[in-house]
Amino acid sequence: MPKSLPPYKIIETKPDLEDFYLQHKDLDWMGFDTEFVGEKRFVTQLCLIQTTSTVGHFIIDPLKLPDIQPFLELIQNPGILKITHAGENDYRLLNILYGILPSNLFDTQIAAAFTGYKYPTSFQKLVEGELKKVLKKGYSVTDWERRPIQVAQLSYALEDVIFLPDLWRKLGEKLEKSGRLEWAKEEFAKLELVDYYARDPHQEALQSNMMRSLNEREQVFLLRIYEWRRKLAEKRNHSKEMVLSAKLIPMIVKNIASGKNALLQNRRLPDRLTRDYADVFLSMFEQPITPEERRVLQQIPLEREEDEKEEIIQEVLYQMVKYKCFEHEISINMMFSRNNLRKFRAEPEEARLVLENSWRGRLLGDSFLEWLTSANDMDVTMADSKIEIELK
Repeated sequence: MPKSLPPYKIIETKPDLEDFYLQHKDLDWMGFDTEFVGEKRFVTQLCLIQTTSTVGHFIIDPLKLPDIQPFLELIQNPGILKITHAGENDYRLLNILYGILPSNLFDTQIAAAFTGYKYPTSFQKLVEGELKKVLKKGYSVTDWERRPIQVAQLSYALEDVIFLPDLWRKLGEKLEKSGRLEWAKEEFAKLELVDYYARDPHQEALQSNMMRSLNEREQVFLLRIYEWRRKLAEKRNHSKEMVLSAKLIPMIVKNIASGKNALLQNRRLPDRLTRDYADVFLSMFEQPITPEERRVLQQIPLEREEDEKEEIIQEVLYQMVKYKCFEHEISINMMFSRNNLRKFRAEPEEARLVLENSWRGRLLGDSFLEWLTSANDMDVTMADSKIEIELK
């Protein structure tokens, strides 16, 4: 074993994984990370799981194992603290592939956002900042499906977990000292909820920049072509881009009302695409709208007339939030975005539900929540070298 690598064990047989489970099922904590490949496929391939604990360092090889159920049992075990960095990606993949929800979490990226680091911050920067260790990165994009696993890949994979315990302890101490551990735990707990991993199948279409500029028939067709692309990609286990590039969708939508020839003669659309699917697209366009599709279209946000005064007020409020976060060394990205603030102003009752019983509301204070959620008009004035915000 190369001297540059710490001692570790590769788990690639069922007996070894069962033994790994027995060694870990009664531990207090375990750090882990995953490596996966999502390119050119619909379902992301889990390729490697690296763990660290008081027992040692382990590399679990999902490509060699018939299943990883013992490991999944540990992730769901509320008695074991799971330590990750940017663990959302790992938990989301495990949820998609195996339908599980994690329990009892500590995420160093989230924790760092409450101790003066920007959110998100990289693992490399956090290790350097807290532990004064310099990591040698270079394998973040590599062929994790290739076997045997290269020594350089193993070194990269192990580096992603061996520092997790020390980060957990240092960040945990900082959070305890500042009284923000419970705030961080609020954010960790979100990763345990099934709703956190829910995905609206129409999200891509609804978020399209062109949606609001289309008439109803075109809007429905846009919903259908995104759904067609997703289902075909899932059936073939190809990426959605391999089925139909997103940049081609606007051209198809704009030409579909002119009929099949308009698609066939469009020089920007690939000949093979129009030859194979022009009739399919035309059929999707001509089908009558369904009640379910009408309900989906109701989710399209209405285009509001620009209100310059309201935009100014929102920007002033956002900058106040940003300054408050700066004062308390909490990343503004952990608080909420400008879009969230705009939504809070438009829906004050929802804002109160979200903010009043959370660390965000406690940090901002009752008076700011009143400014933020007030349905009344607000006046912003500048006089005598000060800015005044007044509720009417």
